[in-house]
Amino acid sequence: MTNLQDQTVPSEFEPTQEGLTIPRPTETDDVEAERLARKQRLAAGLRIMGRLHLAEGVAGHVTVRDPEHLDHFWVNPFGVNFKLMTVSDLILVNHQGEVVEGDRPVNAAAFAIHSQIHQARPDVIAAAHSHSMYGKTFSTMGRPLRMITQDATMFYNDVALCNAGSGAVVLDVAVGRQMAEALGDNKAMIHQNHGLISAGTSVDSAVWWFVALERCCQSQLLAEAAGEPIDIPDELCQAGYDAQGGELAGWFQFQPWWDELVRDEPEFLN
Repeated sequence: MTNLQDQTVPSEFEPTQEGLTIPRPTETDDVEAERLARKQRLAAGLRIMGRLHLAEGVAGHVTVRDPEHLDHFWVNPFGVNFKLMTVSDLILVNHQGEVVEGDRPVNAAAFAIHSQIHQARPDVIAAAHSHSMYGKTFSTMGRPLRMITQDATMFYNDVALCNAGSGAVVLDVAVGRQMAEALGDNKAMIHQNHGLISAGTSVDSAVWWFVALERCCQSQLLAEAAGEPIDIPDELCQAGYDAQGGELAGWFQFQPWWDELVRDEPEFLN
C-alpha cells in the first residue's frame, strides 16, 4: 500500500548524469499562494480528464483540500463541462455540504464520497472519480486488477475493492463512509457497479492514478477477451511498484499534460 507521505524519488527517476535534474513539486508556506496553486492544478486536472473523454454528462468530480481550512475542499461545480473548467469556476465546500465560496451547487455525490475520504484520510490532498467507460465496465465484475502489464504494477497491492451501495447513486454519506473505509491506505479503489476512485497528495498524482487505472482496466478487459493473459511474478510486480508507484512518480507523470494545457488553453488559469 502507498505511503502517501513518502516522497522518495523512484530509481528510474534518478538523474543519469551529474548535474541533470528533474522537476519536483514546489511547496510554500504562503497559504494564498498554495490555495491558488491547488486550484490551478484542479482546473487543469478536470480539463485533462475532459480531453481524455473520461467525463460523462454531469457525473464525475475531482477535489482538492484547502490548505488553510482542512475540513473544506475545492471541487468542480455541478453541471460545468470538465473541458471548459477555469479556476474561477471552482467552488469551496465544507464537510457539512455547504458551499462556502462560489455561486454554483455541489454535486451531492461529490459531497457524499469526497467529504468522507478527506475526513478519513488526512494525508489525502486530492481525490478523483468519474464514470469512465472501462473503469465502470471493469467494476461490474467485482474483481481485482490483475498484474498483467508493466503499467499495472504501479497499483500492486494498492487498489481496494468495495461493494457498499454498489450500483446506486451515492447520495448517502453513510455509503461514502463505507467507501472511505474500504479505500483504507490504498491510493485507488474499484467501486462495484460504479467505477474508479483515486487519491493522492496532489491533484497531479490523483488524476494520474485515475487515468492510469482506467487504462489498466481497459487493458485487462481486452486481454481477457482475447485469451488468458500471463500474470507477472510477484517479485517483478514489487519492483515495478517501487519504480513507478510512489507519489512523486504519480506527480511527475502529470507534468507533460500540465505543460500542454498551459500552452494550448491558458484561459483555464482565469
